Amino acid sequence: MSERGITALVTQPLHSPPGDPVRRSLSLSGGLLRTARPRQWVKNTLVVAAPAAAGELASRHTLTQLAVVFVLFTAAASAVYLINDARDAEADRAHPVKCRRAVAAGQVPASVAYTAGFLLALLAPAAAVLLCNPMTAALLTVYVVMQLAYCIWFKHVLVVDLVVVTSGFLMRAMIGGVALQIPLSRWFLITAGFGALFMVAAKRYSEAVQMEDRAQSPGATRALLGEYTTGYLRFVWQLAAGVAVLGYCLWALESGGTANGSLLPWRQLSLIAFILAVLRYAVFADRGTAGAPAARTLDLATEGKRIPWTG
Repeated sequence: MSERGITALVTQPLHSPPGDPVRRSLSLSGGLLRTARPRQWVKNTLVVAAPAAAGELASRHTLTQLAVVFVLFTAAASAVYLINDARDAEADRAHPVKCRRAVAAGQVPASVAYTAGFLLALLAPAAAVLLCNPMTAALLTVYVVMQLAYCIWFKHVLVVDLVVVTSGFLMRAMIGGVALQIPLSRWFLITAGFGALFMVAAKRYSEAVQMEDRAQSPGATRALLGEYTTGYLRFVWQLAAGVAVLGYCLWALESGGTANGSLLPWRQLSLIAFILAVLRYAVFADRGTAGAPAARTLDLATEGKRIPWTG
C-alpha cells in the first residue's frame, strides 16, 4: 500500500463519518430545537400571572398544573415558530441575519419543520383537554390560529399586527387562571393587555428609531415597520403605559384592605414595584433601546443590571 493510502487509513475517523445517520439525526434535532426558539420560552412564564395575582401559588397541585400549562404553551408557541420559518425560508435566505435560521440554512428541511409544527399545534390542545380542561384547549387553539394568521396576513396590516402580538402575551397571562378555573378580574385583564401593548409598541418604537438612525430600509427589519411613524408608536406606548398603571391601581385597591389575614396590604404595596418597573422600562423605550422583554433582561444581566417586568 502506498504512503498516501496508509496516511488516509490512519487519519480516517473511527466514529460517526460525515454521512452517518446518527450525526444527521443529531444535526436535525438540534436544528429543530433552534427553530423552536428556546430563548423565547421565558415569555411563557407569564402563565403564573393570574394564579399569582389571585394568591393561589401555595399548593402543590397549582404548581404542578402550572408546569403542565407552561409546557403546553411552549409547545404551541414552538409550533408557530416552526411553521413560520418553513413558510419564510426563501425570504430568510436573502436576509443578513435570518439566513442563519436552521430552515433557511438547510439544516432542517421545510417539510420536516412543517410536519413538526403541525403535530405540536394539534397535540398541545389535545393534551390540554386531557391534562387541564376544554377551555384551556380552546385558548391554546385560538392562540395558534391567531399567530399563524399573523405570520400569513396580519403582520402586513397596520395596527392589527400590534393587537395580535399583544393578544399573544395576554393569552399567556390568562391561561394559568383558565386552567385552574380562577376567576379573572377585569382590572387584571386590562393591566395585562395594556402592559403587553406597552412593551410591544415600545419595542416597535425602538426598532423604528434605530432604523432611522442607521438609515436602514424597512425590508432589513420588519416589513410593516416603515409604515409607522415614531410619533405614532411613541403615542401608543405612552397611552398603553398609562392605562396599564391605572388598571393595576384599580386592581390593587379593589380589595380595600389586607388579604388572607396578612398584616400588610401586599396588593397596595405592590403598586410601588409595578410603577417602578413601568418607569424603568420606559427609560429604554424613550431612548429607543427597548428590546423584547427576555432579550432586555439578558442584555442588562451582562451589564450587571436587572430590569423587573411584569408583562
